[in-house]
Parts: sequence; structure tokens; C-alpha cells
Amino acid sequence: MNVVSRKIINDFIKKHADSKSSLESWYLEAINANWKTSMDIKNRYVSASFLSKNYVIFNIKGNSYRLVTQIAYNTGIVSIKWIGTHEEYNKKTFP
Repeated sequence: MNVVSRKIINDFIKKHADSKSSLESWYLEAINANWKTSMDIKNRYVSASFLSKNYVIFNIKGNSYRLVTQIAYNTGIVSIKWIGTHEEYNKKTFP
């Protein structure tokens, strides 16, 4: 997969150093993945949540953080939209 917006991950790690290994592991898995459907993700990330418009929410570091992505399965592009704490996520609205 082609993960877009790596800068969002890097900026988040600067503020939340404890997320580094989890986010880097997710990133490495994502760039080496070949997700064609949501089931491909669900088979690996059982706690992932799926919203409309191909938004996928990943729990990071034991659900301490939430990683919001939008995935274009047909082109293999994963756009990172937002990363935050679980508490911040509860205040946000996504499609």
C-alpha cells in the first residue's frame, strides 16, 4: 500500500513518544500490505473500525491512540487523516 501523509505520524510521535514503536510497526505493515477489501484489514486488525467513505480507524498502542485513515482499495492508497488520543477521538466526527 502507498501510505500518504507520513508527516502526520512523525509529528504525532514528536508529541507522544510512547506511540513511536506502535505507529512505526503499523506503518511498516501498511506499506507492505495489499489490502483489497475491508476483510483483508479485519483479518489482521480485529479491532479496526470501518466507517463510510472507506474510513478505517486503527487502535494504536493498546487503544491509547486512534489512527484515522481513508483507504482507496482500488489504487492501494492509504491516506492518514488524523491521529489522536482515545479521548480526543471521542470528541471528533468522521464520516
